Amino acid sequence: MIEYTIVGKFSLDDEPQISDWVQFTLDSEEKELGELNYIFCDDDYLHEINVKTLKHNTLTDIISFDYTQGIVVSGDVYISYERVKENSEELNLSFKDELHRVMIHGVLHYCGYKDKSEEDKMMMRAKEDYYLSLRTF
Repeated sequence: MIEYTIVGKFSLDDEPQISDWVQFTLDSEEKELGELNYIFCDDDYLHEINVKTLKHNTLTDIISFDYTQGIVVSGDVYISYERVKENSEELNLSFKDELHRVMIHGVLHYCGYKDKSEEDKMMMRAKEDYYLSLRTF
C-alpha cells in the first residue's frame, strides 16, 4: 500500500500513476510492497525532523525511515516540496522530474542501493535515470 500525505500548501498530481510506477520499480527489483508512506512537507517541517531525529541542522530534500524486512519494502519518505522546487530550478529541470527523482531515490534506498561512495552514487543515479525513463505519465 502506498499512501500520500500532504502537510502544507502542495498538491500531488498523478497519484495512481505514481503508485503504479513505484510498484513496477519494486517488481523490477524483485521486492514486494509493504507500507510505503510519502509525506510532502515544507522546509521548516522537514528541518525540524532533521534536527530532532538525525541531529543535523541543515535543510534537505528528503529524509527516509526504512522499515523494510527482507524483500518487503516499507518506510516513511519525507520530502520537502520547497527544497525540490529550489533544486529543480538550480538544476534547470522541471519540478515534476526532480520530484519523481527524489521519490524513486527513497524507494531505491529501501531496495538496498546506497549513495555514500562515488561508485554507489553512480549506480544510484543510473537506477534513478532508468526508472525515470520508464514513466508514462
